[in-house]
Amino acid sequence: MNDYILVLVRVITIMSLLLLVNLTLSGKRLIGELPVFDFLVIITMGSIVGADIADPSIHHLPTAFAVVVLALFQFLVNKLIIKNRKFARLITFEPTLVMENGKFLNQNMKKIRYSLDEILMMLREKEIFDHEEVQYGIIESNGKLTVLKKADFNPLTPKDMNINVDEKEIPAVIIIEGKLDYASIRRLGLSPQWVMEEVKNMEYQITNIFLATYTKERGIIVSTYNHSNGNINIQH
Repeated sequence: MNDYILVLVRVITIMSLLLLVNLTLSGKRLIGELPVFDFLVIITMGSIVGADIADPSIHHLPTAFAVVVLALFQFLVNKLIIKNRKFARLITFEPTLVMENGKFLNQNMKKIRYSLDEILMMLREKEIFDHEEVQYGIIESNGKLTVLKKADFNPLTPKDMNINVDEKEIPAVIIIEGKLDYASIRRLGLSPQWVMEEVKNMEYQITNIFLATYTKERGIIVSTYNHSNGNINIQH
């Protein structure tokens, strides 16, 4: 029983440490967008943490120390990558051109060990089923494919047709799960009293609102709880 309690305590402490390290040192990049070096650090960190949690005989403090040291090492290396381009080229993969003017660059694909099937799959994921549509295709340092389509295959935009359109405004959350978001309301230059009055005029109670957003163009948009079936109703 003591071993189970010890494992529980280790899970709580080490996960808290990993979360703190991630928030303070590792930035906001997603796992799928990490460069190779960062990915290797995460794999190493996972192995260390996994062994610590699974085996109570392993000392806990050295594991925590190793996590912090790895995170600091990753932080310092990333700083050097940003400041020194030569160092960045040594430790990360450079973007590689794999397609040009609808043609596959076979030699470049071989250098980074990408097969034709892999490139075709990545094109299909971008809803491109005809490789002739591609002007340039680039494998980025995180392994993802970036595509620039030929001009003939790009959809028309208002600018192409000399049409002026208004910029879209991102809806800001002002009520979430029955509570006012005071920080968001202040950023918008509104007052909580005005929001409550508007909601009242729309014949809603704040406690019954799952989500309410605000834009200058559309005003307040309300999504309410439907207590009878647990669903959410969206109303304007």
